Amino acid sequence: MAVFGNQQRYGSTAQVFHWLTLILVVAAYATSPGGPERRVFSAAMDFPRQFHETLGMAVFFVVLLRVLWRAVDRTPEPPAPTLWVERFAKPMHLLLYLLLLAVPLTAVFGSWLEGHPLTLLGLAPIAPYLAQSHALGETVLTVHTLLGNAILWAAGLHAAAAVFHHFWLHDDVLIAMLPEALPIARPRTSASSGRRAP
Repeated sequence: MAVFGNQQRYGSTAQVFHWLTLILVVAAYATSPGGPERRVFSAAMDFPRQFHETLGMAVFFVVLLRVLWRAVDRTPEPPAPTLWVERFAKPMHLLLYLLLLAVPLTAVFGSWLEGHPLTLLGLAPIAPYLAQSHALGETVLTVHTLLGNAILWAAGLHAAAAVFHHFWLHDDVLIAMLPEALPIARPRTSASSGRRAP
């Protein structure tokens, strides 16, 4: 598999970024301590919280690398334009990127505003870089929770759109982000076409 993309498929690097992001997001969501502040930041929740925070920051940096990689990578050609699909796809892709960056950032800022350090596995705690404002911190962490839920809905719609492209629009949008080794039948026999990165 080529490192860079071409007219038909994303390269292996873009695919790794894509699927690694998905795995990290699901893992971070599944391991979220949840609950009130006194529970989340209790001694008993040290490891789950650190694990969750580490996964969240991994999402943030993987997405940053993904954005930088896209600036130098080649992406597949989009399928034949369909106006309503184009109007839906681009805002959804932008929303996903914004959520992927905003969810970890709101966690960090909310914790710092409440006076809690960022605790990552294997690293010393990173003390708050913001002046403490407990009420604002609670609000930001509430937003973090809402955005965390929203990203799962957005990712679900994104996945449903890929399936829709494959089975109803009969283009190569789904196949373009899958490894060539996977035995996935192409939806049509005409020349392949891809699309811009999700």
